[in-house]
Amino acid sequence: MRHVYIDPAAAKKRLVTIEGAEAHHIKNVLRLRPGDQLKLFDGTGNEYLAVISSIDADNMEVEIQHKLKPDLGAAARVIVAQAFLKEKKMDDLVRKLSELGIAGWIPFFSQRSIARPDKERLAGRDKRWKRIATEALKQCRRKKMLEISDALAFDEVLELSKPCDLKIVFWENEAAPLTQDIGTKTGIPLKSIMVMLGPEGGFTEQEIEAARQNGFVTAGLGPRILRAETATLAASTLVQYLFGDMGP
Repeated sequence: MRHVYIDPAAAKKRLVTIEGAEAHHIKNVLRLRPGDQLKLFDGTGNEYLAVISSIDADNMEVEIQHKLKPDLGAAARVIVAQAFLKEKKMDDLVRKLSELGIAGWIPFFSQRSIARPDKERLAGRDKRWKRIATEALKQCRRKKMLEISDALAFDEVLELSKPCDLKIVFWENEAAPLTQDIGTKTGIPLKSIMVMLGPEGGFTEQEIEAARQNGFVTAGLGPRILRAETATLAASTLVQYLFGDMGP
């Protein structure tokens, strides 16, 4: 059944209008007609069963039948805190992390961050990242949108991490790999996990020590030296497999 993204505000109405490329695809590629069913999702975890009620040249109207039962899975919510990388790398990570099902994204400034956009450029990036996350949501049929934080300082990330059940900082000088045992050592069910990764030059010793003092465990990604953006994707996939919704 075709999944269609709608704005959360539109989901409050019984009749929803679908326009533009989405309407064109449904009508001319999928060749759906009035009376055919669709699933609507609003990026906040809600899904709805709907029926196409009318189609014209540029748009279509669908009628929401009922809200579908939510998936109450027990997978942990994974948040990725990423030190600023060069601009395109950050754009790519927003897209890929959205596809991987990461719940939250926190860009932050670390001591070795080369990229340090000013307030005006940050506003533009935030708008672009949210657009990229919305596109990924539609493509991958995510039920919830990637939550994108304002840019923070390193110390603010440490403060924000306090409620998390498990906190992991990936560091190239750490030989010990991440294993599922790290999660069981907390002694509590894991509901939220923060994963922190550094910039192209890595974290400083002082930052790693500060993270450890705030409850982060350090983990490595094997013997190879990875590009910063590759390390983020590898770490996020590993955490999703061990503790999130990608595991067996």
